[in-house]
Amino acid sequence: FLQPKPENAVTVAVSSRVLFRTEREQKVFEQDGVEEYLRFQIAHENEPFTPGPAFPFVKALEAVNCRLRELYPQSEELFDIVLVTYNHAHVGIRLINTINHHNLFIERFCMTGGSSPIGYLKAWQTNLYLSADADKVREALSEGIAAATMFTSEKVTEVSESQLRVAFDGDAVLFSDESERIFKAHGLDKFFEHERDNEDTLLDHGPLKGFLEALGKLQKKFYAKGQRLDCPIRTYLVTARSAASSGIRALKTLRAWGLEIDEALFLAGAPKGPMLEKIRPHIYFDDQMFHVEGAAEMGTVAAHVPYGIAQKHNAKQNISVRK
Repeated sequence: FLQPKPENAVTVAVSSRVLFRTEREQKVFEQDGVEEYLRFQIAHENEPFTPGPAFPFVKALEAVNCRLRELYPQSEELFDIVLVTYNHAHVGIRLINTINHHNLFIERFCMTGGSSPIGYLKAWQTNLYLSADADKVREALSEGIAAATMFTSEKVTEVSESQLRVAFDGDAVLFSDESERIFKAHGLDKFFEHERDNEDTLLDHGPLKGFLEALGKLQKKFYAKGQRLDCPIRTYLVTARSAASSGIRALKTLRAWGLEIDEALFLAGAPKGPMLEKIRPHIYFDDQMFHVEGAAEMGTVAAHVPYGIAQKHNAKQNISVRK
């Protein structure tokens, strides 16, 4: 297949530490330093890494690409996956061997030898960056790149191999953290009052609005061919907002943006983990570690978006009745 040009593609940059399991190698690096780490990698370069938390997500992106190519053989509007790693190029052979072993289609590599990849992400016109390094994720977000931190969890639920499922929290993920700030400063009653007073005022966009837009653009390509009911991309809003008292503003905002979300779950403070266990998304984005951990405990691959007011509160105090 020809690689699409970055301006036509939906570019997803994934770090090697979330695409594959590299804990053993990470330990060598931390305990014995970079030279020993490089020696270890070269000595093991014919041993493929095992899949990491982003692996099923990347496989699902490739499944969508197969369907898009069937419908639009000449189109470059596809997912384009870039492997981003701080590794030295010496480690590249093991990564390429691993990609070939798992039959992944990843042709673009960015091996920075320890320097920050953020400048390269901008050059690739990256639509989403997934990394295990929270500092790099914050740096990407500050540069306007949608990004999230992924964690390796021992319990992982099986997910669909033919339909990409992406679930988003609302405030500070798809939307700005304006409402979250009201809630943190003045409590739940003031938050409800503020949402009612502003139900016709659109929420400002959050860090992942652009990625939902990119998914929506690809979904419409399937709809145009009469495949709405058989679309291989499905999106979910999973929010602790209450429907009656604070849901209207969220839905009106999405509609004004021209974004269709396939399913919206307003949980009114109920835990998200059980709902996510039913949805089985390939990835769930939330700005509060409390929800990320709760989802991960039930086997959902959850990614943390370190954005907005919630980051100033201790993770243990992040329990919010409406997020």
